Amino acid sequence: MVLPTLYANPSAAVIRSLLQHTHDVSIYAKDMAYPLRAEVHDLDLSSGRLVLEVAYVGPDIERYLVNGGISFDLEAMKGAMAIERESYSLSNVAAKLLKTDSTLYHLECQLPDSVFVAEQRGAIRIPFVLGMQTRVSLEVYLHELNVPGRLRNLSVGGCMVDIDLAESVAINVDQEIPGITLEFPNGESFFAEGMIRHIRPFGNHGYAAVGVQFINLSTSQSEALFRYVNESEREAAYRTGANDKLDYHSPLFSPGAKEKKIQQREAQEREKRSRQSPMERGVMDVAHQLQVGLMYMKTRHLFPEEIFYDCVDTLRYLVEQDRKAFLYALSLLRDEPEWVRHAVQVAGQLADMLLIRDPHDPRVREAVLGALLHTQGKPLLIGPQLPSLKVNMNPMQKEMLTGHVAALSHKLQALGWSPSPSCREIVENANERLNGTGYPAGKRGDELPDLVRLIAVIKAVNRLMHTRNGIPPRTPLDAYRMINDAASAFDKTVLVEYIQVYGLYPIGSLAKFSGGFLAWVMDIDSKGMPSRVKVVKNLRFPDTNISSELSSSDFTQIGKLEDIVNPADYGVKVIKV
Repeated sequence: MVLPTLYANPSAAVIRSLLQHTHDVSIYAKDMAYPLRAEVHDLDLSSGRLVLEVAYVGPDIERYLVNGGISFDLEAMKGAMAIERESYSLSNVAAKLLKTDSTLYHLECQLPDSVFVAEQRGAIRIPFVLGMQTRVSLEVYLHELNVPGRLRNLSVGGCMVDIDLAESVAINVDQEIPGITLEFPNGESFFAEGMIRHIRPFGNHGYAAVGVQFINLSTSQSEALFRYVNESEREAAYRTGANDKLDYHSPLFSPGAKEKKIQQREAQEREKRSRQSPMERGVMDVAHQLQVGLMYMKTRHLFPEEIFYDCVDTLRYLVEQDRKAFLYALSLLRDEPEWVRHAVQVAGQLADMLLIRDPHDPRVREAVLGALLHTQGKPLLIGPQLPSLKVNMNPMQKEMLTGHVAALSHKLQALGWSPSPSCREIVENANERLNGTGYPAGKRGDELPDLVRLIAVIKAVNRLMHTRNGIPPRTPLDAYRMINDAASAFDKTVLVEYIQVYGLYPIGSLAKFSGGFLAWVMDIDSKGMPSRVKVVKNLRFPDTNISSELSSSDFTQIGKLEDIVNPADYGVKVIKV
């Protein structure tokens, strides 16, 4: 798309095009633990003057201005269903801070005259804007881990890649990677070795920005890279209208047959995601923020306390708003990274059960924080010997993973953050067992307080009901039996309480009916039987997906309830937000 902006500021023109859609503006700074949400208050296309409005109650908003400039991401959700993501990032934009109210500020920015940014040693960085797409693969560990992403900018020195936040746990600053491959829409590709120079959260939709420097380039690689940078500059100039002599796309950005097929498949996936409820988005946001918090701990060596407490408070708000819708939304984290899914689901159920016991229990906030933090030691262990948490682990890797409690404790100590007593109870003891078979300290019986006895059962049920290290999930009934048979390890009274709360057909389970239908359990009655379901598949037509909600009075249409089944056995997937 060519913008009629020959006499406008090109950066302002790009921003204006994105503001036509649902959008978010996030101001970030290296030394601050979380980005600021902002609104565009004013934009002058001719002069490039941009005014951002920010609500902020802290005393240190000036720290978001570094050397008189700010950095921000603008994300727009485009398309008929507002789920096609487009972004634009600007760094070190000259800005003045003006206070307009007790907690309201204006940032008066002067946008650069060009979308092209001059780097050190004279190189030019080309932003990928207004639909410019190039796929990226980061080979983090040779033959072990490849991370997909999208190119956000490119220069002869390196590039910025936009990756899924979940994939960022394996990447560290100053880490050399065996390879980075750029695949342009027409099918051409560029490969080089790389060095990770920076990593940060990107916007508000579960992504991270990774800065990669190209290293050890041969003469032929350098020549190819110069051509790709020049073609990218030409395409960006054409799309922004910065050069009125250009009247067609660079051939590099004309989609080939392979790219068109990928785009078609992605459009279908986005259409599925558009059906998501506000409750589901709230739970997914907690999963994303948990990963953002981990990134700050790993790459910026600070403990982002406010991010984690926001996650805790969001979980409590959601469970109090509509606990059954909340429990169903928790189940949709099924395809998130194992440590994230487990942490959020366990923390959510812990909040639920504690609030059922006593809505005024003062320990709830700190205990839920402990449950969210408890598994963060696992991604802290990722490295050459344990390149991923997704793989079926060998005995040595399993043994390494038992050190996750110590890894987290050491990290928190190094960051200078000390948990409260209730939080520490959970962080240190959630894997302990009454009979001393747990870890890391092998504590027994009376050494384990009631909070630990409760989370031990919640964690054990959750672990058994999900695929783990190649072991298929158990049905709820089988999971309860296994825990009951290990009665010396778990508090049987807590297990009975758990079954009374969640039943034999828990909300979020996939139920199979005698008519050949599969349906997610969305609600249960006082006897623990499904009372509302979401039918997603008719096994007589396995390639066809359904999305139809039924109450118990309509269950005759799908037959009698038979059992809870594993979604993976039937190709039923939860689409990531």
